[in-house]
Amino acid sequence: MNRIESAFPAACPGIGKRIQMPFSLHIGDSPQLAAGSFNPRFFLFTCMFCAFFTHFISCRKPGTTEPDAGTVRLMILDPGHFHAALIQKRSYPEVSPEVGVFAPPGQELEDYLQRIESFNNRSVDPTGWVESVYTGDDFLERMLSLKPGNVCVIAGRSSSKTRYLKSAVDAGIHVLADKPMCMDKDGFVLLTQAFESAFRNRVLLYDIMTERYEITNILQAALIHMPEVFGELKPGSAGDPSVIKESVHHFSKTVSGVPLKRPAWYFDTRQQGEGIVDVTTHLVDLVQCACFPEQALDYRRDIEMLAARRWPTCITGEQFRRVTGLDAFPEFLKSSLNSNGDIEVFSNGEMTYRLKGIYVKVRVQWNYEAPPGARDMHVSLMKGTRSSIRIRQGEAERYRPELYVDADPAFGSEKLAPALHSAIARLEASYPGIGLEKTGTGWVLNIPDHYRMGHEAHFGQVTQKFLEYLKRKRPADWEIPNMLAKYYTTTTALEQALKTEEAR
Repeated sequence: MNRIESAFPAACPGIGKRIQMPFSLHIGDSPQLAAGSFNPRFFLFTCMFCAFFTHFISCRKPGTTEPDAGTVRLMILDPGHFHAALIQKRSYPEVSPEVGVFAPPGQELEDYLQRIESFNNRSVDPTGWVESVYTGDDFLERMLSLKPGNVCVIAGRSSSKTRYLKSAVDAGIHVLADKPMCMDKDGFVLLTQAFESAFRNRVLLYDIMTERYEITNILQAALIHMPEVFGELKPGSAGDPSVIKESVHHFSKTVSGVPLKRPAWYFDTRQQGEGIVDVTTHLVDLVQCACFPEQALDYRRDIEMLAARRWPTCITGEQFRRVTGLDAFPEFLKSSLNSNGDIEVFSNGEMTYRLKGIYVKVRVQWNYEAPPGARDMHVSLMKGTRSSIRIRQGEAERYRPELYVDADPAFGSEKLAPALHSAIARLEASYPGIGLEKTGTGWVLNIPDHYRMGHEAHFGQVTQKFLEYLKRKRPADWEIPNMLAKYYTTTTALEQALKTEEAR
């Protein structure tokens, strides 16, 4: 039975109008796009998107700025991933507490609603979300026709995500989407069409890149652009990349203090996507932002994929039961069973590529659960002509990310020390309390705990940036081309990994 807990508010005036353009830019169905050659129509589209996005439609009255208090209304579409709820872990002055939820009935929806209820009922800084829920089979069509909001939040099955976001921007709805926006080359083609549609309908399409707001990532990016400390970024080589990003994740984990229950489809890479196109999205994004900050990248000219591979994590029946609550593997996972009766989940991947002449290596690995005291981990290394700046998060760091600076042997610690101390003093103007401590081989930054906000808090920061772009009526000029560059990189890596396997 369809379920609507309260009447949906009237659709936002102005949303959904289509602007007639004097030309057509059909980029997504181009055979040249699929082949990877230069497409002048796409290049024109990217340039015009950046130049004219200031005029996209917003929910506002003439003469006012947007978003004003309560003028943003969220619509949550099929919230199959817990990230959908984390967007609402805090309130925002610009966002109405009334939220439209459109989803199929089931445990995933109930888990989402329970998280929202826990946010509303907590004793410290409770939220006040009022959720209006529709659970008919036509939930997508109903959302597009009713439009009780002007921003659609999408976090769930990757296999549906690109189609969902394309449908939303086609209908003139802003979209804030969880990663990955696409999971293969066909999805990338559809994503380019979605960005074309967003441009045509003057709405914002944006992905949730939480790791940009982690303090060690911020400080690492700042230090590599202090030439007196870092020198110049070395170009590296395929065998010795100058930039290395690695992350380790776990299927069994805790979210908001509660053991996370994974849906069964999360272990099906045909629905969730492979690891090489999922978490790597964050790592590729960090590489782009750190190495070429606020620079628009052209994925057709700036990126060359050199090598890629993938491998599975084996999940036993007992592990699957513990993390999903299901007693047996569902039928759609039976094709993933190995000779031991475990399912093989291709959640791990590695790629080596060249970005504007810099050799980069990105690697992601998923284990079932972390060792005692450990959690998801991130390792990062950037090599300069004067120093190497790295993030470690191992047992020695008590599984907290820490930032290290080591002098390049050819430059020397004695020459680096005064420049580094001066640089940290300048950074302290923006980040009071940070300091520097000598180690056996170099230095480690002392970072006060209040800068370590935690992964869940970063969802609120991403949402605040999205709302800022709505108010400005445009994203930063580099955001759109760099989202395309990011998803081109991940989907090309998957394509190359599969080709490598076929050639064996």
